[in-house]
Amino acid sequence: MTGHDNRDIRTLRLGYMPLIDCAPLVAAVRLGLDSKHGLQLQLQRQASWAAIRDKLLSGELDAVHALAGLVYGVETGIGGPQAELAILLTLNQNGQAITLSPALAQQLEQGVPLREALAALPRRPVFAQTFPTGTHAMWLYYWLAAQGVDPMADIRGVTLPPPQMPAALARGELDGYCAGEPWAAQAEALGAGKRVIRSGQIWPGHPEKVLACRREFAALHPETAVALTAALLEACRWLDEPGNRRQAVDWLADPDVIDLPAERIAACLLPVDSDPPGQGLRFHADGQVNFPWQSDGRWFLQQFRRWGLLPDGAAAADDALLGNVHRLQTYRQAAAQLGVALPAADTRQNLLFDSRLR
Repeated sequence: MTGHDNRDIRTLRLGYMPLIDCAPLVAAVRLGLDSKHGLQLQLQRQASWAAIRDKLLSGELDAVHALAGLVYGVETGIGGPQAELAILLTLNQNGQAITLSPALAQQLEQGVPLREALAALPRRPVFAQTFPTGTHAMWLYYWLAAQGVDPMADIRGVTLPPPQMPAALARGELDGYCAGEPWAAQAEALGAGKRVIRSGQIWPGHPEKVLACRREFAALHPETAVALTAALLEACRWLDEPGNRRQAVDWLADPDVIDLPAERIAACLLPVDSDPPGQGLRFHADGQVNFPWQSDGRWFLQQFRRWGLLPDGAAAADDALLGNVHRLQTYRQAAAQLGVALPAADTRQNLLFDSRLR
């Protein structure tokens, strides 16, 4: 393994993107939860999801705040070089959004079908996501398809780091994008775009960011993997306690983390009473958020096949792949240390916004 021998290690380099849902990593360090669990976490902000992937694979980073879909894309070899990765826990549910240009958003508000609004543009519509197999690409494609827009034929898809999206929308280079907050809020603050749907409306309680590492790392350093999982799980639990998120707002607004005004961060991080149950940003929910559900991974593989990114495969092969990626035993040990409840099964069923069960 690059950079380490087989001895247990306690100083870890964690990569993250400047998004609201990196909050558990920041909270774990600011609260000293890493040292409580015998670790020293060194947080390293990254410029793109591709950079996070590459540095994780090279060993420059030990673990990362990652898009769930990025992990499955790397594991299957369709999201860059094929490599064996592990998901230790889910860091959050919901908290992303699709943003459109003001003109397109206004047409939707007036009842114009999205397909008609896009067809009236003088050129092929351009939509951005953050990583080709990532969660944002999947939410965007699912939402477009539900409205009769083929994301593989009717639009031009591009990949951009989230912080660059509001300015690209303002310059007219994009017609819309899907990204994590606070980058929909930032577009609205700039007058560059309007949030038209939150990801929690598309799939209430969807998995979003995960704590990922190389599978070799988890196998060679099992105690460290459990300690890291426990530290982040405890941070997620702290973030779902009433009042604690306001403290986290200032941490995330720091120039070294997200570097946006605190009020912009607060608008995305603090709970909103009007959010329907299960649709707002959640970090814990008594462990229901954090358990790495096998069925969540199955949904991503199905979507990869739906869009022609992955060849057809047998369900048994998918289950074997997900059994290797989802480190359920590591999570269970960490949860037991903290007294976090475990579900009775490894799968769950959810209803998406188009009334389809998954």
